[in-house]
Amino acid sequence: MYTAVRPTERVEKVVCAIEKIFPGLIMDIRTDRIDAYDGPTSLQTFHELLRRQQILDSARSVMLRGQVGDVFQFQLNKQAAFMGIVSFPPEEEPLGSLHVQITGGERVIDWLAPQTENGVPICEIELEELQGEKAKEAAGEKQAAGEEKNVL
Repeated sequence: MYTAVRPTERVEKVVCAIEKIFPGLIMDIRTDRIDAYDGPTSLQTFHELLRRQQILDSARSVMLRGQVGDVFQFQLNKQAAFMGIVSFPPEEEPLGSLHVQITGGERVIDWLAPQTENGVPICEIELEELQGEKAKEAAGEKQAAGEEKNVL
């Protein structure tokens, strides 16, 4: 995730906005830009806010629209984030938006914003289940790499 820090903004307030939606991120803070990153546990608050605000369908639509391969991206309103509210602006805002990029593809989207029926999730995925799948994928990739080495 990254965001520009405008000359009219206080860096501390922008950091606060990020932390209210994605607590625990590791941040590279400069006077004009903040870059932040971490693993899936930093998405837990975002996951909960989408449910509390009852915006799963909107969130899913925005995430799927921003998906390219295993990565999806979207923007969040910086001022709303400062208040602990998730809001997806239709385009870059004059004061700048929070730019979020998440790796993990549609399975992560399914965890964050599952398909719903009458506003109720059809199937919820637990974070532990998602993390277990990633660990199995990584182990399979290591094993495949080892098998490739043996072939050579």
